[in-house]
Amino acid sequence: MEKKASRLFMILGGFFVANALLAEFIGGKIFSVELSLGFDPLPLHIFGYEIPFNMTAGILLWPVVFIMTDIINEYFGKKGVRFLSYMTAGLIAYCFLMIYLAIELVPAGWWVGSMAENQGIPDINHAFGVIFGQGMWIIAGSLTAFLVGQFIDATIFEWFKKRTGSRLLWLRATGSTLVSQLVDTYIVLFIAFYIGQGFPLQQVIAIGLVGYIYKFIVAVVLTPTLYLLHAVIDRYLGEDEAREMVKRSLES
Repeated sequence: MEKKASRLFMILGGFFVANALLAEFIGGKIFSVELSLGFDPLPLHIFGYEIPFNMTAGILLWPVVFIMTDIINEYFGKKGVRFLSYMTAGLIAYCFLMIYLAIELVPAGWWVGSMAENQGIPDINHAFGVIFGQGMWIIAGSLTAFLVGQFIDATIFEWFKKRTGSRLLWLRATGSTLVSQLVDTYIVLFIAFYIGQGFPLQQVIAIGLVGYIYKFIVAVVLTPTLYLLHAVIDRYLGEDEAREMVKRSLES
């Protein structure tokens, strides 16, 4: 822990895990992008389906997760990303298991009654289950998409990095994120809605396209953040150590 590199990995890894878990927890809320921005909904017509610009709240954090993936890959290589991805997937599965057990617990009568009386929630136990519980297909889709997306992101990032060295950070980071998020989006939708709920394939493609438009825009907008983080980390590590870590990351 006396080494700056070790502390950096723990800080980046902690932020990576926290954002991934938080994205799962808030993912149950679906919000209207247009209304949140203060204007009337403008539903898109794609493949004959009217698709409103509604998205899961979890989508707000996934671009941050993929940016953290690129930063971790830059300094610790694909092995560092793989380690954190497996650990995070295991923690997500563990959290869902604990949530399932919590949902199955018999609620205290006073807790249900006080919430109905004081907060206007007639069945707080049911609300708890609806908010925190998710269908098995959604959980399976989410975990699969996370692992596959992380692997693709790390692989593409490394491929670009071996050919560009320390140059063109924007290309390897944004390029890997755009491809991995496209795959991530459609894996979770295909498993959760096409297989799990029997949605028509064209509707799944249309829904995914709306979500990917948001991810595409955010990935491009957040690109300067990579350079800011890179500069902060280089200053923290020192130029010599930072350069050596970037070099070693290609060998991992």
